Amino acid sequence: MLLLLGLWTPICGTLITIVEVWIAFSCAGGGGIPIMLATLGATLAMTGPGAWSVDARLFGRKHFEMPPR
Repeated sequence: MLLLLGLWTPICGTLITIVEVWIAFSCAGGGGIPIMLATLGATLAMTGPGAWSVDARLFGRKHFEMPPR
């Protein structure tokens, strides 16, 4: 629910990553989907909020600039 509102995006991404890794290693069978969801959660935690999120209004938005080659 917090991700839909765009609130505490890095914290929610970290929690998603932790839960999905726990699911992947605690359940028998194929762990492909939980590992993929954990990767997406970690990506979300590292990139931060979008332009129209509450986090961006409260704390500012992260900008990534690629150095020239």
